[in-house]
Parts: sequence; C-alpha cells; structure tokens
Amino acid sequence: MKYVNAAILLPDELVKELQEYIQGGYIYVPAIHEQRKCWGELSGYRKELLQRNSRIAEEYKNGISIEELADRYYLSIHAIRKIIYQN
Repeated sequence: MKYVNAAILLPDELVKELQEYIQGGYIYVPAIHEQRKCWGELSGYRKELLQRNSRIAEEYKNGISIEELADRYYLSIHAIRKIIYQN
C-alpha cells in the first residue's frame, strides 16, 4: 500500500475537514466495492489454483488414486477429496 500526502492529493477544504477528525495519522480509504479485485486476481494465483484443481479432478477421473494425487500435489487426502467433489 502506498501512502500519499493528503495536502498534495485533496482540495484544501477537504484536508481541513479531515483534520477535524485526524491529524498526523494514517487513514485507510477503501476501494469502491464494484472495483475491488477478488483474492488472487491481481497475482494470477486464483487462476493458477483453478487450473491445478481441474487437473486434479481430471486425473482422478482417469483413474489416479486420491492417495497418489495427494503425494503428487503435496496436499492432504482431505484437500484432494474436497477438490474432486467440488468439480
């Protein structure tokens, strides 16, 4: 997260209004809900996990055992079952 000096970014009237509530501190301004990214969207990790999970489900359908999939993907048997039943 990048900090920006409010005096540079905002109009003087708004800075004075904010100073009524907080001075010399940090304030977080959340993104508009519609513009928020879901977890992993920026890094691409969400897409990577979805692809991995699809491979796991496909390999299971092709006869690979849950135990072997757990070893192959370094996941617990419980996690593999969860992935298989969701796909």
